[in-house]
Amino acid sequence: MNRRHGDSQPVHTPRSRALGMHLVLLLVACVLGSRVLLAHQASVGEPSAASESATPWGGDYFPNTLLTDQDGRQVHFFDDLIKNKVVVINFIFTSCSDSCPLETARLRQVQKLLGDRVGQDIFFYSISIDPISDTPEVLKAYSQRFKVGPGWKFLTGEFEDVTDLRKKLGLFIEGVDNGRNKDHNLSLIVGNQTTGRWMKASPFENPWILADQLANTLQNWKQPSIEESYANAPDIRPPSNGEELFRTRCASCHSLGPMDGQGLGMRSIGPDLIGVTRNRDPKWLNRWIREPDRLLAEKDPIALQLYEQFERIPMPNLRLDEQSAQSIIDFLSDETERQQPSTAAMTDGALTPVKPGDSAATVSRMR
Repeated sequence: MNRRHGDSQPVHTPRSRALGMHLVLLLVACVLGSRVLLAHQASVGEPSAASESATPWGGDYFPNTLLTDQDGRQVHFFDDLIKNKVVVINFIFTSCSDSCPLETARLRQVQKLLGDRVGQDIFFYSISIDPISDTPEVLKAYSQRFKVGPGWKFLTGEFEDVTDLRKKLGLFIEGVDNGRNKDHNLSLIVGNQTTGRWMKASPFENPWILADQLANTLQNWKQPSIEESYANAPDIRPPSNGEELFRTRCASCHSLGPMDGQGLGMRSIGPDLIGVTRNRDPKWLNRWIREPDRLLAEKDPIALQLYEQFERIPMPNLRLDEQSAQSIIDFLSDETERQQPSTAAMTDGALTPVKPGDSAATVSRMR
């Protein structure tokens, strides 16, 4: 920039214009560079803060409740159990005689389907609503009876703290969960704390659906998919009422022979039920399905033998009426006939009907 003699205004030469433009670009580059550097430092130095800010369901929402697991270790609900994890959470009590055993058995199936991913990128938590009775030792014995694998914690804590936690998770029903009884919300909570994606699920849900939600949906489908053609899918027949009841109520613990599509390996909590309608008196079987707790209380010999044979896990009372129980029996009879036609079954003499009052030793033939 120069001044001519006698001029009052500066003269801009091409060189001065270029120099000014370079100064402006240098200033812009410095500003942008400083912002990038600050962003990088924040992402490296504070990863948890960045992830928590991505969802409203972080440490500001979830209580950091102090709990104790079945091994006596103390953990905090948010920091140790759910932070940056995919989880399934339910509430139980070990003396429950109906819904809780079914929930635990169903989740055991889901755990088997997920394999060693449970404990690595998927975690199971069952929290007791009866902390006075459910000590860590009691919870450990309960988990061992159901043969649960690693990655699944059974937890207890102060009653008020657990109640507050249930309310935060939307699993507390006013008027039912009132502290005077142990009726409780049967829903499960499954979610991914990192993404803030949470949902309720039924404990009677198909285990494959629950496993898929945990392994794929909540993981944003990070796992590679298996390419299969729908042309290879089997034909679907409408289930009978008895089959629907069996699949939703009984299949958590019982299998139906080697032809059972869900596999014998997943369910060993109770006996396999192929042939049971040939081995048991129909009236006894109907009552056993409807009120197993009463038969145990009456010290029915077969009921007691089953109780001892299967890890002292009592068959739950499913609140079924006589007609519903008969629907299940009819389905079991049809399925037995399909897998073991009666002519072949009676030829080898292996199956003999059991009459009321027979010795409990005959229970082994149920398997």
